[in-house]
Amino acid sequence: MDWYTSVFELIDMRSFSNLWFWVALAVLWSSASHWVLGVPWDMVLRAGRVGGQPAADMETMVRINSERILYITRESGVLMTGFAGFVLTFLFLVGFVYGREFAQAVFLLGTPMALVWLLSVGTAGRVQRQELSDAALIKQLTRLRFYIRLIGMASIFVTATWGMWQNMSSSALGG
Repeated sequence: MDWYTSVFELIDMRSFSNLWFWVALAVLWSSASHWVLGVPWDMVLRAGRVGGQPAADMETMVRINSERILYITRESGVLMTGFAGFVLTFLFLVGFVYGREFAQAVFLLGTPMALVWLLSVGTAGRVQRQELSDAALIKQLTRLRFYIRLIGMASIFVTATWGMWQNMSSSALGG
């Protein structure tokens, strides 16, 4: 038995039984809830607590990132939406109709992130339209982070439930 075979017997390379998939899921949602509109959450907290220059820095970052998000959306929003819809539909069909676990895993990562992107675009537009600043801006970012965390919790629950089902099904079938 060679090294390659030993490693693949030791580490199950299917998505839902692979430790690296769960690490990636945790990192994905940790990052999504930490970076709200491209601004680190600790910067938002510091801006609310201290005010002054930290608040001005946060507002500048939000303004820059909001403009960037809206520019991307204006320039290629229809194309991105169509492509994302195609990819997610493809992953759904390959994963759930044809039973490919990798496609299921990527679909369960990508679909909630598409929702996060839509929420971020909406929030960026609201920040720019209403010219939010100070406490109103922090409140809007807090609300966005809350919704991102709700989506993340639901996503982790659904993914963990589906992953356990897949793992139990494959072990019941003998591999």
